[in-house]
Amino acid sequence: MTTTALPGSRFAVARQVADAVLFEGYVLYPYRASAAKNRLRWQFGVLVPPAWGPAHGEHSFQRTEVVMEPRGAVTLAVELRFLHAQRRTVEEIRPDGSFAVVPELHLPDRVLVPWDEGTEERVEMTVPVAELEEGEVSLPFVRPAREETETVLGADGQEVGRLVRRTERADGVLRLRAEQLDVPYRAFKLVAVVENTSAWTPGTDPAGGAERDAALPRSLVAAHLLLGLSAGSFLSMTDPPEWAKASVATCANRHTWPVLAGEPGSSDVVLSSPIILEDHPGIAPESIGAMYDATEIDEILALRTAALTDQEKREARGTDSRAAAVIDLAESMPPEVLERLHGAVRALREITDPGSPAPTPESFAELFDEDPVFRPENPWWDPAHADPAGPAPDRILIGGTSVGPGSRVVLRPGLRRTDAQDLFLQGAAARVEAVLHDVDGGVHLAVTVEGDPGADIRREQGRFLYFQPDEVAPLEEA
Repeated sequence: MTTTALPGSRFAVARQVADAVLFEGYVLYPYRASAAKNRLRWQFGVLVPPAWGPAHGEHSFQRTEVVMEPRGAVTLAVELRFLHAQRRTVEEIRPDGSFAVVPELHLPDRVLVPWDEGTEERVEMTVPVAELEEGEVSLPFVRPAREETETVLGADGQEVGRLVRRTERADGVLRLRAEQLDVPYRAFKLVAVVENTSAWTPGTDPAGGAERDAALPRSLVAAHLLLGLSAGSFLSMTDPPEWAKASVATCANRHTWPVLAGEPGSSDVVLSSPIILEDHPGIAPESIGAMYDATEIDEILALRTAALTDQEKREARGTDSRAAAVIDLAESMPPEVLERLHGAVRALREITDPGSPAPTPESFAELFDEDPVFRPENPWWDPAHADPAGPAPDRILIGGTSVGPGSRVVLRPGLRRTDAQDLFLQGAAARVEAVLHDVDGGVHLAVTVEGDPGADIRREQGRFLYFQPDEVAPLEEA
């Protein structure tokens, strides 16, 4: 076994996506440490110390299993990537030359605040597949504790403070093995386990106690693997060949998901990610820089970032260097580049089989009704409407039965305007939470499905499913 990886070109395309995974949700809009959404961080692929994880619903390991077909004397290249959190505190210089910790330090262009930064870490190794056939190969690794200081200068060039960055020790191990499969071809199940082996236990840190904040600096954040064969191929976990479907079905992936990566059409590289992706994921060519916001929409983020106040931008610049880069990107983006972000059609799908007759307008009559929205006989603007200036009624008649909040109904999604997920609710019992009226006179029922374990949470958050009155039927109360 060696600790040198295959040539970088093999992972070049996959690494673009891997970088996006690594920094997914790293700092969210409005990119300030004071924003509520940036106070609970590190949500994806966090491998915590073993003493912390089980009691708090977090994991100390991830397990990747994927089927591979190596050819000849092949080697496997592995690249483990993760962020190591380092705690940054802000200190202001006093007249006597000493330093004191402060909650913020104002500079002309930024406001420095305490923050957890993420340093990118890699663990690389190359191992012959033949060695993995003989037994498990392990590679322990350590990232030692360290402390660094950075001098902060004011507008006049004089020292006004310093940033102190403290990084705790992080321990881990990467374990690999290959199990030959009983199939017509030479194929193996590759098992790759990444585990946090830190000996830290809750309560041993005088500053952090048993809080998650104390565990994070010892964690492997956004941990994911790049796997590459020098010759041969991996099989897709979602679309394997017929002969391998049974073998792929036995693969147990825990807290991560492997997909084919690299150049489209290739199969010699796998990205095992804590975020579920499709095979051959890619970065949108229109995107000109990382926005770091989860499920980012570049155009909206760029516009809203550019619209931040000067004070908000100063706070963002002082939060993190990556946030500062986002602010600079939004401010310097020319109109023609912003226009590129407006959207693109990647592909078009045929809605019928190539061999079937071409659809005619008549065949779509039921799907595209001219008036698919249920409307009352007298809309709100009609003088015949009862009390048009008053509040909309919270009960309506359906089949002669009064229906309102608390009523039980059976769902009968209409074909004309129903998406695939609504069809799964055909015949389900539901409870009406609200009767809603739009400005065009349309009526909609907000419902929660009975037996849904998340119904209480949906109700508290005001997140409901919506149906029109002709898509439900009243249920008699017991």
